Amino acid sequence: MSQTGALASESASTIARAAKTAFEASQLVPSSERVNALHEIRRELENAKAEILEANRKDLQAAQAEVDAGRMAQSLMKRLDLTKGDKWDSMLQGVTDVADLPDPTGKITYACELDDDLELYRVSCPIGVLLVIFEARPEVVVNIAALAIKSGNAAILKGGKESNETVQLLSKAIQTALAKTPIPNTYIQAIQTRAEVSALLELDQYIDLVIPRGSNSLVRSIQNSTRIPVMGHADGLCAVYLDQAADAEKAARITVDSKTDYPAACNAAETLIVHEALLSTTWPKVARALLDADVHLLCDQRTLSALSSISPAPPKLSTHVRPSKPDDYRTEHLSLTISVLAVPSLAAAMAHINAHSSHHTDCIVTEDTSAASIFCRGVDSAGTFVNASTRFADGFRYGFGTEVGISTGRIHARGPVGLEGLVIYKYMLRSKGPNGHIVGEFGVGAGKKQYKHVKIDAASVLF
Repeated sequence: MSQTGALASESASTIARAAKTAFEASQLVPSSERVNALHEIRRELENAKAEILEANRKDLQAAQAEVDAGRMAQSLMKRLDLTKGDKWDSMLQGVTDVADLPDPTGKITYACELDDDLELYRVSCPIGVLLVIFEARPEVVVNIAALAIKSGNAAILKGGKESNETVQLLSKAIQTALAKTPIPNTYIQAIQTRAEVSALLELDQYIDLVIPRGSNSLVRSIQNSTRIPVMGHADGLCAVYLDQAADAEKAARITVDSKTDYPAACNAAETLIVHEALLSTTWPKVARALLDADVHLLCDQRTLSALSSISPAPPKLSTHVRPSKPDDYRTEHLSLTISVLAVPSLAAAMAHINAHSSHHTDCIVTEDTSAASIFCRGVDSAGTFVNASTRFADGFRYGFGTEVGISTGRIHARGPVGLEGLVIYKYMLRSKGPNGHIVGEFGVGAGKKQYKHVKIDAASVLF
């Protein structure tokens, strides 16, 4: 191992051990102190706003140079800007919203009496130490820290090098706030280098869950580089399907919002599927609305032919519309581009989505309640929407306060992952018998006890 690699390994080991120690110590800290810590973090962020935004400006300036040189995508740079829209205020509000949510830990989800005075409980508890790796979006530091603290998890955070200045100051503010509470300031730590990430991915004795947020290549690389469980999604290939019973005005509004509200987001629509019955009616209206919003259309032969036959021709037809290629329907454009195709039926639409999507979020526009029900049950995605923009797939909008990420997996957590996705459970068994309980007393035959397995009220249980 090189000297640089050895130093990174030593640094990673120190960070991971500190995180595990902080996690273990925090389990005896009252939940009220975790809430107080979140309020301290918001205050510290407000106090440091000018300094943080100046660091963000420097990151953006450096990123623009990378974009100009062709080394960075414009979509990645857009995710970096903390001043865009209400991003800063939403970040702060997310901290408060998480603080106000019910404590997800200590909830009894199963209670059973195995024998007289022998009670079993399933109780929600934190996962442990989280390693969260993300690109650009520096507000993720605050989102993750808030969720981790509220749910009782420690976290190690690694932002992309493009957000380095901003991440450092956000992390500094969080640790400054934690220093004023009983929670160790090593509960939330930030790392800077890829070498540290590589080393941390080997430390499954300290780290319990990896959550990558970023490009397909980032997520795939992490999934292939660790024994630690990984939660997340590699792509955001979301589709909008215009059913034959779609209302034209709804179709235009929902499609345009799904594509244009934030094209670089993982919940933006990348594919538009049109029922063939709409090719001469609703489809041209939706196409005009998309073109008016400066969206480029990659059309299959049937949707392209339908537009080409309209008189007068839609504006921007020659500049913004072109034939699609097969790969376009597996491409996360992350820009004002959408792939379009026509299908003969609802079944064909669902088959296309299940074969081509990333199982993130998909929407049907329809006035047919039966078609809506079939779509929601038949599409194998973390989110299936009816007459609503795919952009609603977000932890903040779901009422989770914020989110740690989106999971397209099929175990533990799925869809936007908020507090409930960051807790697991443990089983607690308590004997109140005068002599305790032993397994040898139970079984088949004379003198052996039988298990009762009677559900019990767990409302007043204390451990």
